[in-house]
Amino acid sequence: MTIADLAALMLLLSMLIYVLLDGTDLGVGMLLLAFHQESQRKRMINTLLPVWDANETWLVLLAGGMFALFPQAYSQLFSTLCAPVFAMVLALFVRGLTLEYRAQADEAFRHWLDRLMCASSALAAFLQGWCAGVVFSAEPQRGLEIGFSLTPLLCGLGLVVIYLLLGCCWIRWRIGEDVEERASALAWLCWVLSLVLFLSVLLLNRDIWITAWQRWPGKIAAALIFLCWLSQLLMLWRGRATWQLAITLMLITAVFAGVACGFYPWLIPYQHDLHRSAASPTTQRFVLIGAAIVMPLTLLYHSWAFWVFRGKVR
Repeated sequence: MTIADLAALMLLLSMLIYVLLDGTDLGVGMLLLAFHQESQRKRMINTLLPVWDANETWLVLLAGGMFALFPQAYSQLFSTLCAPVFAMVLALFVRGLTLEYRAQADEAFRHWLDRLMCASSALAAFLQGWCAGVVFSAEPQRGLEIGFSLTPLLCGLGLVVIYLLLGCCWIRWRIGEDVEERASALAWLCWVLSLVLFLSVLLLNRDIWITAWQRWPGKIAAALIFLCWLSQLLMLWRGRATWQLAITLMLITAVFAGVACGFYPWLIPYQHDLHRSAASPTTQRFVLIGAAIVMPLTLLYHSWAFWVFRGKVR
């Protein structure tokens, strides 16, 4: 494994942790309007307030690390996707604004903030998936292209649905009986939709998964994906919210691993090889040493925050 491989692995890990953590928060934000009692909505928000802002650290680390470690790929990605990325960051800003000011708002304005929270969370989730779909659908002759082709659309919808599934699992785990029935019904719907969308994207991008299957980590990832889908079905049927959340997080991790195996060694398919696009070895060493210090400290902070605010929200 070269130093460029380690750099790419660090960025992939940052992206994965962001999706796992902030994806859950965005899922809860999108679910806010599905629950009509103010006491339920208040507790849903209270599960996010202690942890949501730290999740954005991983997004900053991802963007900054890409700029330092792979400047050519960074330049092409952000020059092509500048509009949707700006819209996503704006949506995340609005989501944070509604979270922080909801408790101080009067009842009438609080309802508007709830709608804004749901819309901004859905927009941020969709644009994250849509940008990933643009990268998936890059072609040898044309490269990255902004458009409304099927793969970006399905990726955007797929990420929205999987975030909703994470949100359902989260509120069942953190709140419990008061939201159990509706959250369980929504989780079933999200499970079916996420499976359909995943299979659709897989069929549209078979080359990625064929390449992944030719490598032993890709075979392991594919087996884990299959087992996670079946395990999710079992946990939904048996009503095990904690296990369902853990398995959904494992499923996302396995999908990330499979896609990474299928993409390797490309950062942008047919455009930027991670070895040829990497910054100088000195720059990579400096950034990786910094990441080796910052990432464990950030994970420790997350772990401490989850430990302090563990248990049901009443």
